[in-house]
Amino acid sequence: MILNVSGRTDIVAFYTPWFMRRYHVGLVDVRNPIYPKLVSRIFFNDVDLIVFCTKNPHPILPYLKEIKEPILFHVTLTPYKQEIEPNVINKKQIIEDIKMLSEILGREQVYVRYDPIFLSDKYPLEYHIKAFTKICEELDGYVSHIIISFLDDYKNVRKNMNVLRIKNFTNEDFKILGLAFSKIASKHDMSVQTCSEYNTLEEYGFVVSDCVSRELAKKITGKNYSVWKGRNNKYCGCASMVDIGSYNTCSHYCKYCYANYDEDKIKENIKNHHLDSTMLIGYLESDDEIKIRKK
Repeated sequence: MILNVSGRTDIVAFYTPWFMRRYHVGLVDVRNPIYPKLVSRIFFNDVDLIVFCTKNPHPILPYLKEIKEPILFHVTLTPYKQEIEPNVINKKQIIEDIKMLSEILGREQVYVRYDPIFLSDKYPLEYHIKAFTKICEELDGYVSHIIISFLDDYKNVRKNMNVLRIKNFTNEDFKILGLAFSKIASKHDMSVQTCSEYNTLEEYGFVVSDCVSRELAKKITGKNYSVWKGRNNKYCGCASMVDIGSYNTCSHYCKYCYANYDEDKIKENIKNHHLDSTMLIGYLESDDEIKIRKK
């Protein structure tokens, strides 16, 4: 089993103490986001690989040596200011933490996500090329792989159009970005690829792969995995994973986020987070149906 921690919220940034308690106890419960009374129980003895997804790896750095399973990190590092990412920590600190992750785990275990990319008057193509160049320069020797994706039409995106002020990509924009990013990454001995995109930019030198490919998962764990059908994206071929997060629980409040779309609900959920609970938000209830998640 591959554990995703987490595509639904930033557990590392905001809930590391809870995660480490669950890890040492040996089990975690996860409510089904569609059928809330259905709860999956996951035992860490059944976990082969943990994939951490975060904008702020700093809180978990002191605990990494306590985790015995193989680890992959996907660290999102974007060039947007506070009006887009209100509570993301200083980007210089994120870069330093990525370097630390690389030193602890090795550069092949740390992926940087420049994700999502959107264009506006404030964030034109030239801005992204300059920002991407700086990131690659700073992380030269520490990172081997960078993943990008483009902004999708999520509920939260539509709600925040007055802040994002998005401009559509043209074919020429894709070409300019693709050629520039490919050249910059190559200069710093990095591969660059898209994530779950129809436009893979392969013709401009991008690698065609998945974020956590089945080939990579097998290389790390020695086991075969099916495609992650839970992603509900026809362009995603990632290895099947189990996400232990909950939607509307992330305090970054990014204006483009697909997992956060109700700020009042976020505040309510955060108040209902308990360090001693088996699940991220709330407690198990007497009428919950618990199913053991098998390998």
